[in-house]
Amino acid sequence: MRRTGTCTGHPLSSTSPGDGALISFDQLILAYLKIRSAEKSAVRDCNAAQHLFPVFTEKLLCDIDPVDIRQYVRMRETEGAAASTINKEIGLLSRAIHYANREWGYALYNPALGCKKREPEGRVRWLTRQEAQRLIDCAGQLGPRAAHLPELITLAVHTGMRKGELLSLEWRRVDFAHGLIYLEASHTKSSKRRSIPLNQPAKTALTACRERAPGRYVFGGVKDVKRSFAHACRLAGIDNFRFHDLRHTFASWLVQAGAALAEVRDLLGHSSIEMTERYAHLAPERLRGAVARLEGA
Repeated sequence: MRRTGTCTGHPLSSTSPGDGALISFDQLILAYLKIRSAEKSAVRDCNAAQHLFPVFTEKLLCDIDPVDIRQYVRMRETEGAAASTINKEIGLLSRAIHYANREWGYALYNPALGCKKREPEGRVRWLTRQEAQRLIDCAGQLGPRAAHLPELITLAVHTGMRKGELLSLEWRRVDFAHGLIYLEASHTKSSKRRSIPLNQPAKTALTACRERAPGRYVFGGVKDVKRSFAHACRLAGIDNFRFHDLRHTFASWLVQAGAALAEVRDLLGHSSIEMTERYAHLAPERLRGAVARLEGA
């Protein structure tokens, strides 16, 4: 059964769409992308829209139902798209409808609800301390053009910061006196501010950076380290390893050292504890202690 909705508020484009039942897929998505163009997810949303448009362009929203969405999902699966990618695509339509209903007073039916694919458990690839030190040592062999790389890797495994957070880090957000790095909402993926404590290896790395790059940015405005990082991994004999896995390494070391998952969540800036639970298996002693309580029961 096709659903309709009515609008009592803000139009979706400069030309009023009138009754909600007459709003097209194109009107909704283009209006939503324009509103969200300054957000960090804008590029991801545009990529998702590029896949949605060939299928749904010029269709009225009231003529799109869950059967159409599931057919789209099967088509994308046949094309080899991952479940997470498909979920981002149909999630764009769902978020746009929700935004129009909440912010603009529409009452549009959402055909994407309940159509998401189950995603496999996220990848957890991490280094031992010996491997991490070998990687840092090899990074130091790459010469002056990659002089920043050893400190970048050191900070990544001792703070859990994302590559983008590190490369855009300004000295004004580094507080040596209190041993903290301050990240505002505009600096983080989750758009939530957080403070990151500095241990001694992190402080030592930052001191070296300050001597080499006393300007605005801790890493001198370096844009990316993909090639140099891959080169260091090859020299260190470390396969199937990405820069983001240094963040997994940080979390894994914390859990193995007995840190509570809630503490790891806060340090990583995860929006929910579910995201952090991927590291729970690295603390088997915690579970062993729970089972041991039954011995005296």
